[in-house]
Amino acid sequence: MISYFLNKTFYALLTLFGVVTVIFFLFNVLPGDPAQMMLGQNEDSEQLAIVKQKYGFDKPISIQYLYYLNDVSPLSLHSTSRDDYTYLSPNKYAAVTLFTVGNTTAVLKLPYLRESFTKQGKKVSQVLAETLPNTFVLAVSAIIIALILGIVLGVVSALYKNTVLDKIIQITSTIGMSVPSFFSAIIFAWIFGFVLHKYTNLEMTGSLLELDDFGETIHIKWKNLILPAIVLGIRPLAVVIQLMRNSLLEVLNQDYIRTARAKGLSEYQIIRKHAIKNAMNPVVTAISGWFASMLAGAVFVEYIFGWNGLGKEIVNALNTLDLPVIMGAVLIIALLFIIINIFVDIIYAWLDPKVKLQ
Repeated sequence: MISYFLNKTFYALLTLFGVVTVIFFLFNVLPGDPAQMMLGQNEDSEQLAIVKQKYGFDKPISIQYLYYLNDVSPLSLHSTSRDDYTYLSPNKYAAVTLFTVGNTTAVLKLPYLRESFTKQGKKVSQVLAETLPNTFVLAVSAIIIALILGIVLGVVSALYKNTVLDKIIQITSTIGMSVPSFFSAIIFAWIFGFVLHKYTNLEMTGSLLELDDFGETIHIKWKNLILPAIVLGIRPLAVVIQLMRNSLLEVLNQDYIRTARAKGLSEYQIIRKHAIKNAMNPVVTAISGWFASMLAGAVFVEYIFGWNGLGKEIVNALNTLDLPVIMGAVLIIALLFIIINIFVDIIYAWLDPKVKLQ
């Protein structure tokens, strides 16, 4: 177990290093001056020079890359000999000093994702902290819908193989996998939020937390979660149905199932106690990938429904070229992918004792 986590930690750090490198050079070749974006209409030559020096924009791209690595790394090195970008400022981030050698100080800190270009003085970590929970709630709700309905419909489809009911479920799931999420979002928002609004009482747009009409009190509106969660869950639902059906049919043909039938166990007992657990392995593997991708793939769904999550924030950041927010969001999504994959490996080993963590 210890060697497993050490290996996973090593590969996780290697993966994050690759992600940091790719997104830094990818977004820093875009046209435009970051310092001018930060100053906006208040730009003048003196302020421009100050901002460029503060954030290292006046340095070669290779030096800027090292600065960025220094910021996002939990272990950072800082020079205390001069007041420039490398100077350790308590206003920049909270850090614990480990040791000092000459003019260089090593500190331990949380990754610093810098400040937003468009939200003056607001840290990227704060922006992500405000939006990521909404996306997490949306993704979890969509996965729960996909799992519950997908497992039930997959079992029904397998038990009634080649019947009319099975064919209807298969056709519906195929359509669900084929239709893009943004198209489903538009259709669902229009039908249930506009055409049938007086019956459903659902809105075309809305987020989980909303201000009242006086702009004073924040209320939680769970009904705004219904449509985006259903839309985001359609494609994983279709995948779960197909996987559960095929996996269950394969399990039901195994020798131990025949033995259970020979012992007189009812079909319900065989399905509940033996077949479903063993048929869940491919479903768990697939749903883990879908959950991680939902955090990235919720972009269009959130934007169409006006859901104030990470996806909508990424779209807004792309529109305004707010590079630190985009880069921070990509890093967070990559980190979540890694964490979820480790978690799924553990669940997979629990479901199938023959699988060993290594």
